[in-house]
Amino acid sequence: MHYKIVFFDVDGTITHHEDGSISSSTKDAIKRLIELGIKVVAATGRPLSMCNELREIGIDTFITANGGYVKHDQHVIHKVPIDKQYIQEVIKFASIQNDGLAFFTEEFNMNGVQNPDISKALKETLSIDDYPQINTQIIDQEVYLTCLYANDETTEKYTRQFPHLSFIRWHPFVSNILQNDVSKSLAIRKVLEYFAIDSSEAIAFGDGENDIDMLELVGLGIAMENGHENLKKVADYITKKSGEDGIEYALKRYQII
Repeated sequence: MHYKIVFFDVDGTITHHEDGSISSSTKDAIKRLIELGIKVVAATGRPLSMCNELREIGIDTFITANGGYVKHDQHVIHKVPIDKQYIQEVIKFASIQNDGLAFFTEEFNMNGVQNPDISKALKETLSIDDYPQINTQIIDQEVYLTCLYANDETTEKYTRQFPHLSFIRWHPFVSNILQNDVSKSLAIRKVLEYFAIDSSEAIAFGDGENDIDMLELVGLGIAMENGHENLKKVADYITKKSGEDGIEYALKRYQII
């Protein structure tokens, strides 16, 4: 099979699964793909503002906010903004409960609530050490993803309060708050349509449960050894850990590079 495009999850896939760095072998492998004329897309839960290191490698197409916002160069391919009224209602409720919220525009913003569990989750999911910026004007901007930082018991209060919204847990202390159907696979379909590429001609790498639909959609789905067990079950191949040059290893095994 001649593959024309590769989708990469970022944290725990492109980045080292322990320290968040990007190895030289991974950078070289991605650059080699681009030199061969194979399109490379980052498919991440990050906002676009946190993808600068990936731009430096040569990536110019980004699926961000877990599929809520997709951009190629300066062109927005796909976006799913959340209704401002819903955001306002959730902000008010979270303020009463003193719960942490994150808002994904092209930037990453939070509501100002801080505690050790939130700090730990930010470090584990986005490799963030310092508390992100607080945006008091977030209601005036387009928001493509909102995250709730809370345990199951607290999250249950939100599901009862907001039955018209979906709360999708993807980390022990983080849930996506969704109004519409948003996923990496839906965003990938938009990218494939934009470039006129069939899904059978695509490869995807991932490590988390939120990558399952992505791996199932493409022609070749590759899970990192450090990935979630449920993801490994649907993968066509399990490569080495991200911190052990797993991307380069798999691309060479399949003779892509």
